[in-house]
Amino acid sequence: MVPRRGSSGGPDPVALVEIDLYGDLMIAASSAAEERLSTDRIDEVLRVVPQRARESAPDADGAE
Repeated sequence: MVPRRGSSGGPDPVALVEIDLYGDLMIAASSAAEERLSTDRIDEVLRVVPQRARESAPDADGAE
């Protein structure tokens, strides 16, 4: 296989994370009792932090 022009030929770290998250969703969906995953369950699987939690969390430097 020939790498695309401008490509380093190495793995794309963003694509690998997306593949991992997709796999997590597939596992959750296949083991769910209900027909569809709720949006809350999807957020839990994808480790999404709700907007209100991000707004109340302290900054990385410790300031609020």
